[in-house]
Amino acid sequence: MKHWMFALLILFTFTATAQISFRTGIVQMDRDLNVINTRGTSDFDSYRSNLSITYSIPMSRIDYMRKTLNMYPGEIFLALEIGRVARISIDDVLVVYRRDKDKGWGQIAKSLGIKPGSSEFHALKSNVSSKKNKGNSKSKYKSKGKKKK
Repeated sequence: MKHWMFALLILFTFTATAQISFRTGIVQMDRDLNVINTRGTSDFDSYRSNLSITYSIPMSRIDYMRKTLNMYPGEIFLALEIGRVARISIDDVLVVYRRDKDKGWGQIAKSLGIKPGSSEFHALKSNVSSKKNKGNSKSKYKSKGKKKK
């Protein structure tokens, strides 16, 4: 019984610390990003490889975001996805991130032209949800070219 209680305590502690505030302004998107973040944290090497392939970005750039900018895995994904949806470089996203990170990701997206209700906004919201749902299979980090059956 003591072992189960200890295991539950460890699980609760890990789950509680894995939750961060993305402040997108959308409760469901924040929840989805926390799922993505937890999965990315648990196997960052695979997660990083998947992001590198999916977004055609060098792993060293992802390492820079993680280590130098102290971005969480969910934030790295969101930055890359915002860049893709807004059709701007990751460098431009990171300039705004450094300037506005205290205001939250909702403000960062707005500053980069993704307005609430716009087609870009809906695409971003859909892509976050899709990424969260891809982690439900055994092969967590499939590239976008492979379809889940």
